[in-house]
Amino acid sequence: MIDVVCGARPNFMKIDPIIRNIDLALEARIIHTGQHYDHIMSQSFFDELELPRPDINLGVGSASITEQTATIMKRYEDVIIERMPDALVVVGDVNSTLACSLVAVRHGIPVVHVEAGLRSFDRSMPEEINRILTDQIAELLLITSSEARDNLLAEGRSSEMIKLVGNPMIDTLRRLLPVAMSIGEPSSEKPFALVTLHRPSNVDDPERLVAILEALGDLQGLRVLFPAHPRTLNHIAEWDIEIPERISIEKPMSYLEFIRAQATASVVITDSGGVQEETSVLGVPCVTVRTSTERPITLELGTNVLCPDVSGLVEAVAGQLANRPEKPPEIPLWDGKAGIRIAASIEEFIGGIR
Repeated sequence: MIDVVCGARPNFMKIDPIIRNIDLALEARIIHTGQHYDHIMSQSFFDELELPRPDINLGVGSASITEQTATIMKRYEDVIIERMPDALVVVGDVNSTLACSLVAVRHGIPVVHVEAGLRSFDRSMPEEINRILTDQIAELLLITSSEARDNLLAEGRSSEMIKLVGNPMIDTLRRLLPVAMSIGEPSSEKPFALVTLHRPSNVDDPERLVAILEALGDLQGLRVLFPAHPRTLNHIAEWDIEIPERISIEKPMSYLEFIRAQATASVVITDSGGVQEETSVLGVPCVTVRTSTERPITLELGTNVLCPDVSGLVEAVAGQLANRPEKPPEIPLWDGKAGIRIAASIEEFIGGIR
């Protein structure tokens, strides 16, 4: 038996191809840490992806990084003491990724890290710390693109531990995009900019958040659709921030609603790593409101640019709109078959340690 952990919203799309392709005889136990506990941020994703219901929900909820990590560790330890898995599979870089990995290695359970080796080289980001530490204690490192191998080798990881498998989140995007495009109506009249911002550096500082909203309000010829994270919505209300007329603030979207909005947007403005990848596959211009990215392949392709200073947001958007590719670029192994390769790698790994 293996444990497959999902915590925050991006994890659901990453574990889906693994669960679909893993050998049933291996038995994958889905551990949901419950970091996103409202329906749109959690349950609707299981429904739309047609994922099996989690075998165990740790029910952690929202809290500070320290409190959330500690709670996940304690509750996951209770789970494995009752029934010990052969291995733990973690994805991405959220708090549950590191927390469950730490518990596993303390109990002699090998860790498999899917999406290993990504680096922003910005240690002020909690996700960067989660990535680095998880990669240091994992025994199988499954990477989405070639630069991740260089990062891992530079940090002393053995080449035998590293396998290039592709991007499982893109499997889910390719599988469900036709479904998303066949239901409902577009979320906004065209042309529009889709905005998704959630990082504390952008939404937890009132001056920064106001500056971003004002810059969005200055985008000419575009409506701005902003499905806001619950924390962002709370801040807007708490700080009594005036929303420019051009911007439509909405509640979070379901997965199908969101990928439809991405595919039909003129441009996407984000601080999400996964959205940088999805827009690149869709061929939709992206502007990332950050100083760095752990997805440098999106910058190399030109589908994404960084915009750390929001005073340059209008110019960055105009540049991306002018340089929109005629067709989406081809990215090695982002072919919708990463889940098959991941499952095969996990099964081979388990066979070697039994």
